[in-house]
Amino acid sequence: MKIYYVYILKCSDNTYYIGFTSNLEKRFFEHQQGKHIESYTYKRQPLELVFCCEFTVAGFAIDTEKQIKKWSKAKKEALINDEYEKLPNLAKKKFK
Repeated sequence: MKIYYVYILKCSDNTYYIGFTSNLEKRFFEHQQGKHIESYTYKRQPLELVFCCEFTVAGFAIDTEKQIKKWSKAKKEALINDEYEKLPNLAKKKFK
């Protein structure tokens, strides 16, 4: 059974990069080595792998990656810090 990963990298400028891969070790190495000049992470090194989760269905992983990319920084950090109880409140829209 093939495993797919959704991962979050913390960049040197304190932003987050969310990605999808079937080979996490290889992909992280490529980010660290700056293999892709056009990549978001190319000029934001050093990088730290701060979160990953596994999937057995590529489509679920891709959908999760797209969903997390839309999240606020606070919500991403709650996920990274295993503060799952905060996720529903961080999803609510704030009206002023």
